[in-house]
Amino acid sequence: MAESDMDQLLDSFKKFAVHGDTKATGKEMNGKNWAKLCKDCKVVDGKNVTSTDVDIVFTKVKAKTSRVITYEEFQKALEELAPKRFKGQSKEEALQSMHKLIDGKEPTNVGVTKVAKTAAVDRLTDTSKYTGSHKERFDESGKGKGKGGREELVEHTGYVGAYKNAGSYEEKTKAK
Repeated sequence: MAESDMDQLLDSFKKFAVHGDTKATGKEMNGKNWAKLCKDCKVVDGKNVTSTDVDIVFTKVKAKTSRVITYEEFQKALEELAPKRFKGQSKEEALQSMHKLIDGKEPTNVGVTKVAKTAAVDRLTDTSKYTGSHKERFDESGKGKGKGGREELVEHTGYVGAYKNAGSYEEKTKAK
């Protein structure tokens, strides 16, 4: 096998090994990422190779107490799966075809959560329909008022907040 092919394979192994794990070093791959690699690189075809086969091979090549596989074990796993995936090819040909599937690939983020834009979300975020104390937090255009909308801003007038006749005491006492 050519040296550049091996580099690409190792590169793909590292990319999948660290996928979704901030603490991963790229030297070992867990079962979940092994399954993802097989799915993303079309090793799992649903007929000859299923996700169950992928799990079985992973368990077979890893060390008994280990929960991860090294790059060497990863290569053994590919050797195990290759004849199954590429029936009718010699072991070497099947392994080459297997490497072609994986070379230079990296984890895809297909089906990763997207922002939902449904009627329910629109309805819940429509500030014009808010009632009660929540209504106070937005102006007519639906723009938030910031801190003024969240906190009671104290007016030092001596009157209770929202008192309608504020400032009219002087007039009432003079009238008598």
